[in-house]
Amino acid sequence: MGGAKATVTLRGRPLIYYPLQVLRSVLVDVAIVAKVDTELPILADVAVWIEPSAPRHPLVGIVHAIGLADGRPVLVCAADLPFVTAALVTAIVSADPAGSPAVVPSCRGELQPLLAMYLPAAAAALGRGALEGSRPLRQEVAAIGPALLEVEDGRAFFNVNTPEDLLRAAAIMDGI
Repeated sequence: MGGAKATVTLRGRPLIYYPLQVLRSVLVDVAIVAKVDTELPILADVAVWIEPSAPRHPLVGIVHAIGLADGRPVLVCAADLPFVTAALVTAIVSADPAGSPAVVPSCRGELQPLLAMYLPAAAAALGRGALEGSRPLRQEVAAIGPALLEVEDGRAFFNVNTPEDLLRAAAIMDGI
């Protein structure tokens, strides 16, 4: 998107408001993890946890959130997922991790680690990858052996990365 993705407007609202609204409807505590230089819209009643500025890898935010969650599991949800549903969030947080350090949805065989639940044990398993920042996120998360939650409808994982994605999201919302 070339800028402050969380503040990009989708149908008159900042992009981050869509997943945030869903998370607030399901979860008691919601916090945003962001780099110090991340531009965010005005957010009432939401804590903002500032993650280390380096390295720049999604694992840094995940590991940082786990560390600040006082031993509680952490549901990670990327700010650019406008079609996340309360039903999916509920399914993720209600899933039995069966001894795994995370519950990660999978859609058509592809892990979705940016809409997943990480237990405290995941911090140690993911911490090295966060510091090195050399392997892709999906590869790092797969390596910790997460419990998988198979999801048939992949629409919730549609993320807005480009101006074309933003137009497509608006069209989907308009039923086109």
